[in-house]
Amino acid sequence: MISERRASGLIVLAACGYGTLSIATTLGHRAGVALIALMAWRYLLAAPILVVAAGGVGALRVPLGRALALLAVGGGGQTLVTWLSLSSLEWLNAAQLGFLFYTYPAWVALLGAATGSERLTATRVVALVIALGGIVLMVGMPWDSALPLPGLLRALGSAIIYAAYIPLLHRMRGPLSPAAASSFVIAGAATVFVSWAWLTGVLVAGMTPAFWALAALIAVFSTAVAFIVFLRGLEVLGPVRTAILSTVEPFYTAILAALVLGQTIGSTTLAGGVCIIIAILLLQRSASPPIPDAPLPD
Repeated sequence: MISERRASGLIVLAACGYGTLSIATTLGHRAGVALIALMAWRYLLAAPILVVAAGGVGALRVPLGRALALLAVGGGGQTLVTWLSLSSLEWLNAAQLGFLFYTYPAWVALLGAATGSERLTATRVVALVIALGGIVLMVGMPWDSALPLPGLLRALGSAIIYAAYIPLLHRMRGPLSPAAASSFVIAGAATVFVSWAWLTGVLVAGMTPAFWALAALIAVFSTAVAFIVFLRGLEVLGPVRTAILSTVEPFYTAILAALVLGQTIGSTTLAGGVCIIIAILLLQRSASPPIPDAPLPD
């Protein structure tokens, strides 16, 4: 078993891997590389690495029905969340997407309360109000909106869908380990994105050597490695401390966007993001649902 200090470092490393995705997507968009092409290569290259991490093909032997469900529903859900969140970057900057997507634990709490699986305590109500206040700070008032509506709807929509997708996938995986279940999910997402990119003729369009390298980076670092080290850290730290450490992700994304893309971090974005992170910390302290058990954030 690794030390708690090393496990904390692994969680931060995973958060940085996930946070790099929106930067890579923005670079691709600026260069004319289609999002679906970049994601096709991301998932296609990451799938075999995750199979090895899961213990090889032998670890994936499950009834055909469960395998097909994970491929179709799991892969389809992963595709939808990925496309909605990253396509919002046509209207939002990376920091805005990072903070808005990170509202998903608040939606998990709301959905849990709506379905009766979780109790809406006073602490959670306060956290949800703070999260809503953070969104309002970032978005602005309806008559003076700071964010374009299409980007806002996609970013928040992806967070809400992801919040519903987490418990569904948890039930679907059955006795499979998270790594094995995620191998099916990633293979399903790869199938969808590769087919989509091939049918629309963009699978290799604009893929210069620099973007082949970028695709390999997000496949290895932002997908396979990030997920593997996340699981190792989670085993040692548990879900609450893991979730708290993971809040470094949107701040890392905002800083990397400023350094690499030249995107400024507006005061309202930063203030709203801080409110959202405070809300998430409150939700995690109240021992809410097992949010970190999800396979891949986006």
